[in-house]
Amino acid sequence: MREMRSRGVSFAPVSVGETYDVRIEGVGREGDGIARIEGFVVFVPNARKGESVKIRITKVSRRVAFAEIVH
Repeated sequence: MREMRSRGVSFAPVSVGETYDVRIEGVGREGDGIARIEGFVVFVPNARKGESVKIRITKVSRRVAFAEIVH
């Protein structure tokens, strides 16, 4: 595991399609809400700081994930 981390590979604690109940902690430069799952940053469009929302992960990269609000 140490060798992989040294090469810049990290493992996200989320996967595409999973759902989570999160609290929006802040707002990013583009206006997306920011939540954290096990410290991993998740951007949520159309979410406001302080909101509690249910989200579905739509995309995962090495450092961040993107999600949509589930109604």
